[in-house]
Amino acid sequence: CAASRQAACAAGCIPVPWLCDGEQQCPDGTDEQCGQAGECCVVSSVCGTKKVQCPGTHHCIPHWELCDRHQDCEDGWDEEGCPQQPCLPGQWQCRNRVCIMAEWKCNGIDDCGDSSDEDVCAPCTPGMVRCDEGKCILESLMCDDKDDCLDGTDEPSTCGELHALLAAAHLGGAGGRGATELSHLLSPFAVSPQVGAAFSAHPLTPVLHVSCSRTHVLCRDGTGCVAQEYLCDGEKDCADGSDEDGCTQLCNTPGRSHSSYPCGLGSCLNASLVCNGRQDCTDGSDEGGNCSVPCQQSCTHLCYPLPQGPRCWCGPGYRLAEDGLSCMDVDECMEWGKGVCSQTCLNTPGSYSCGCLPGYLLEPDGHVCKLTGPEPKLLVAVQSEVLSYGLRSGHEEVVLATDKDRVVFSLDYDLVERKVFWMDLATESIRWQDLNLGKKGTLVKGVRSDCIAVDWLGRNLYWTDGAAGQVLATRLGAAWQGIPEYTVVMDGDLDQPHSLVLQPLAGLMYWSEVGSHTRLMEASMDGSRRHVLLAQGLGWPTALALDLPTQRIFWLDEKLGSVGSAHLDGSSVKVLKLRWVRSPFAAAVCEGQLYWSERKTWSVQQVDKASGKNRTVLLKRQGQPHGLQVPTWGAPNPAVPALLISHPAQPCTNGCAKSNGGCAQLCLPNP
Repeated sequence: CAASRQAACAAGCIPVPWLCDGEQQCPDGTDEQCGQAGECCVVSSVCGTKKVQCPGTHHCIPHWELCDRHQDCEDGWDEEGCPQQPCLPGQWQCRNRVCIMAEWKCNGIDDCGDSSDEDVCAPCTPGMVRCDEGKCILESLMCDDKDDCLDGTDEPSTCGELHALLAAAHLGGAGGRGATELSHLLSPFAVSPQVGAAFSAHPLTPVLHVSCSRTHVLCRDGTGCVAQEYLCDGEKDCADGSDEDGCTQLCNTPGRSHSSYPCGLGSCLNASLVCNGRQDCTDGSDEGGNCSVPCQQSCTHLCYPLPQGPRCWCGPGYRLAEDGLSCMDVDECMEWGKGVCSQTCLNTPGSYSCGCLPGYLLEPDGHVCKLTGPEPKLLVAVQSEVLSYGLRSGHEEVVLATDKDRVVFSLDYDLVERKVFWMDLATESIRWQDLNLGKKGTLVKGVRSDCIAVDWLGRNLYWTDGAAGQVLATRLGAAWQGIPEYTVVMDGDLDQPHSLVLQPLAGLMYWSEVGSHTRLMEASMDGSRRHVLLAQGLGWPTALALDLPTQRIFWLDEKLGSVGSAHLDGSSVKVLKLRWVRSPFAAAVCEGQLYWSERKTWSVQQVDKASGKNRTVLLKRQGQPHGLQVPTWGAPNPAVPALLISHPAQPCTNGCAKSNGGCAQLCLPNP
């Protein structure tokens, strides 16, 4: 037998991961017996070359989480023995905090052991800066009071001076001196040419480019960034409230009547209250002036007197045309975006109406769609258990439990047979359990995967193998017979495929790649018609989720600490930087909420999917959460899949939906 990968038993050789996996493979049962010393059979590392294994467990962590000042292994092993002192003069500290001679950098040899001494040789991409220890980080992470560089060089002692100088610049006291001093303070960093050019052209605005990403805006006090969507939304997101300042010119923005009059101190007033003989604006700007001048214009809708003279106004749902007299219909569905209705929107003259897809009911507010039927449940894998969490009641219960020394990793749910499938890293197998009858079994062995996904319509299960660069599939009804039965759906030109989600009705799949060229991909579920969905603005998208009612894909980015979404054709990209996104593993969308599991904080959290606000911690347990799923149609109702097929959000093009596509064994849909 191959010593590193196989173990001997009476019948021959078996893979090492099959030892002590709870199922007898050797006829004499020796693969499930403990040694003479009473110690359990040793299972080889399941982490591959890109990760390290926490001793005594089957939990894997990336190399860069060693000595990162945060406990990632439950017993803190990853932070033990870490050097507390910097390297000696003439030495250079690797990402793993090993010290090597400075001249060994970029010599073509991996002297660090984690290749960080060679990674620093490649230039950082535009919009990023290099730490002294070599890692590239976003320019917006500089001076944000968090050590994003392992050596802390993104938070130098000059950060306090930078903030003070920025505040002085906003008060108009820095002058030309501010530009010089800002340039000096930022000099330790390799700022991109674009930032340098902006600095030269606008001496007092470089921090707008350095401190915030392109989708965010710097608060006036320089202490934080807010998403552009948060400007003038009626809620103060900056500590100094500057995101709501100067919004008087936005009285006619979505959500406000087109007959609003801007007062001088930032509030909006209904035009009918202007020039009524009483000061309704606190500064009195709604009275006086030319209020007494009569209306003599041929206005289509209304004419109101103003301190600036008479003006035509339009009723709700209309805006004033360029001629200043007639009114035009406002298409709220187009101009207000997806926020006006949670699912479908129909524009009407002077108004609009929201609608819902089959299986949803419009709430009394006329905007939000809620699921009908039983309460939707969130399935969460926490260490060796799977919990069910009621999204309305908050009720928790354990629906599945495995051996304490095993970890339920990625999971998915078959809404037809109400089975939970999960990846067992310890035994390198994909297992299942029937939530109705309690039956359990093994679907396939000899596999490694970060993510599995169920095609409930075509009756297949897919998974990614990042180390091999493959996407594979097997039949849901397959029974383990001792020989792996699966097919490679895609192989070659996959750069560490990671998270995977399926759209069974359309016969499509989406996945993230987290190798040297990070991107989001789409293909038919037979592996054909593969193309790049998104390749810009991504760091390390470790969790994907589909929101079919809005036809959008969501991702959580561990490297950038952000939540992103895009239309399923790759358009309408939206990114929100959220400080609590640290180490997301899996994500799901239900109704108006985005849910995800956080490994570092051992929690499951939710935010509004559109705004990223109203964050709530739903679960926090002693143990890391991994797989997460909302079986939206998980009610024990056999008619539900038929309902989805007969009244889907989009036409069903999955050729394997009926009679297995005429195939004797595995059918892969090609829409």
